[in-house]
Amino acid sequence: MDTANSNATTASAAPAAPAQPNGHREDPGGFKLKFCTVCASNQNRSMEGHLRLALANYPVISFGTGSLVRLPGPTITQPNVYKFNETSYDSIYRELEAKDPRLYRANGLLNMLGRNRNIKWGPERWQDWQVGMPRVKKETDKGFEGMEGGVADIVITCEERCWDAVIDDLLNRGSPLNRAVHVINIDIKDNHEEASVGGKAMVDLADSLNQVAKEEREKVGAAAFDSGSGAARASFDERVPEVIGEWQERWPNLPATWTLAWF
Repeated sequence: MDTANSNATTASAAPAAPAQPNGHREDPGGFKLKFCTVCASNQNRSMEGHLRLALANYPVISFGTGSLVRLPGPTITQPNVYKFNETSYDSIYRELEAKDPRLYRANGLLNMLGRNRNIKWGPERWQDWQVGMPRVKKETDKGFEGMEGGVADIVITCEERCWDAVIDDLLNRGSPLNRAVHVINIDIKDNHEEASVGGKAMVDLADSLNQVAKEEREKVGAAAFDSGSGAARASFDERVPEVIGEWQERWPNLPATWTLAWF
């Protein structure tokens, strides 16, 4: 559904840069990796990660990998189902509020959708994403600055089936851009509490990866590194598993998997 109610399992967080009360972090400027977050329906986990990364001043987009957007309904056999790319978060919010405001407030859906509609227009499907195409009419999306060209350096999925779907889709595309992308899965349980923990963990990982990327970028030169070529980024690519290993020690309750793939 990309949401449900259950008790959260907490993880130990690494020290982070000071955050302002509203969640925004002061932007230090300089080079930033571009991120993409992915879950099943582009509703809960990927959107929490999208928001957290945007507030941390990273360029970011988000997607779902399911065939349809599925949210809980009055019973397990009566989900609310919507189409990707055609249904706005606001319209889903208004529909559920009209159906049963008490139910959908109690299970957190209205709160989640209220957050989502302030991030971007509606849920997007990974398999429909045209990598490398300009992100037109997306200027109001949080995290848009830096994502105009429609390419990401790091894709973070939130469960194994989404990771599998992303890898399979990238293989089927045949690497037309010949551009490396790191695909990292973080197993995050699909409820609001753990999505919040997972969002914090994503920012911690992003900070670590970005620091390493800046170090390697200085060595090879900005122009070469920013081109995204395999040769220019080889030293960064080699350091990513080490970064993830160190991150995993800080977040032992969020199992991670990594692979290097190609756009």
